[in-house]
Amino acid sequence: MTDSPRSEIPRPNSHDSREAWLLSRARELRKGQSSPERLLWGALRSHRLNGLKFRRQVPIGNYIVDFLCEHYRVIIEVDGDSHQGRVAADKDREEQLKREGYRVLRVGNDDVLTNLEGVCAGIVRFIKGN
Repeated sequence: MTDSPRSEIPRPNSHDSREAWLLSRARELRKGQSSPERLLWGALRSHRLNGLKFRRQVPIGNYIVDFLCEHYRVIIEVDGDSHQGRVAADKDREEQLKREGYRVLRVGNDDVLTNLEGVCAGIVRFIKGN
């Protein structure tokens, strides 16, 4: 996600307006990706990574996740400076996503920028369960 905090998305009054808000926010996040997110998306899009299909900035429950491989129910989160001091909130978010049946892999901005090939290999290992 971009350098905005990753806390739970505020809930508008009705279910429909919450969904519309989440979709609108996801579109904004896709347009404003951080450099590491853009770089990783270049490696993940169009089945480029081992034929795996990924989507970016996907609403799940009350959250918007960075990247989702729906077939394997795997979420990839790119963590940058916005996560400093947010360990508890990130852990709560991750636990909620796990309760919904997803596995979450966190990768750091610096890792993506300096070792994209290694990050991609790690994603494949994580998905394949090795």
